Amino acid sequence: MKSDIAVFEEAKIRRLYDEEAETWFFSVVDIIRVLTDQPTSALARNYWKVLKNRLKKEGSEVVTNCNQLKMTAEDGKQRLTDAADAETLLRLIQSVPSPKAEPIKLWLAKVGYERIQEMADPEIALNRSRELWQKHGRSEKWIEQRMLGQETRNKLTDYWKEHDIKEGQEYAILTNIIHQEWADLSVKQHKALKGLKTQNLRDHMTEAELIFTALAELSTRQIAESMSASGLEENSVAGKRGGGIARHARKELEEKTGRQIISSESGLPPGIKE
Repeated sequence: MKSDIAVFEEAKIRRLYDEEAETWFFSVVDIIRVLTDQPTSALARNYWKVLKNRLKKEGSEVVTNCNQLKMTAEDGKQRLTDAADAETLLRLIQSVPSPKAEPIKLWLAKVGYERIQEMADPEIALNRSRELWQKHGRSEKWIEQRMLGQETRNKLTDYWKEHDIKEGQEYAILTNIIHQEWADLSVKQHKALKGLKTQNLRDHMTEAELIFTALAELSTRQIAESMSASGLEENSVAGKRGGGIARHARKELEEKTGRQIISSESGLPPGIKE
């Protein structure tokens, strides 16, 4: 997940972007602090604790829909905190009497506006990504491969969506299965090899890694289609087979060239850092 800080009337709101679910999650305590004008985070946490217990007793789904995610606390350490997406927060705001309720609603809508724009016109998202990659020194050849890989990825997730795979956790499970099969590393291990934390792994792959990731995902989709895979179990089988095809190709190329495909390189030219 990618961490970030959003600002509402000079108040900092911590948030995390889940790349698999394509969703922003905001710190509930930070939102509560703004809504109730609490002078400290500790008082905001106490307010949320009381409110959370009341909502639980009322059988509200708001509490159930909150996730425990690690965010940077005031002491600089990563700590678990309740987080929620914009939809859940809008429902939560209704439970807090506050003159700032309506401004917060408008702010949440504005925060999500860019994503809405991108959904309506995917070219906007592509152009933003291209500009970002260019700023980070990526070559046009690398950018082209990254975009082709994303198109392959989108076709796979479209298939999953239509065949009983839940966005979020199940997407992540299948993605990791495919990656483990072709790379002999989990996504987490691959990120660690490159020294990445919150960054998107694909944005830091070498050209070769992007190509083999795309081959694994293309193979997975075509195998899933051929077997009419539906649900997590059947798509896991397709993922292992698709990843296996890319693994065999990777090992054959490594044998022929004497060079390892999996690399600690970040895909950035020397001297350029994020």
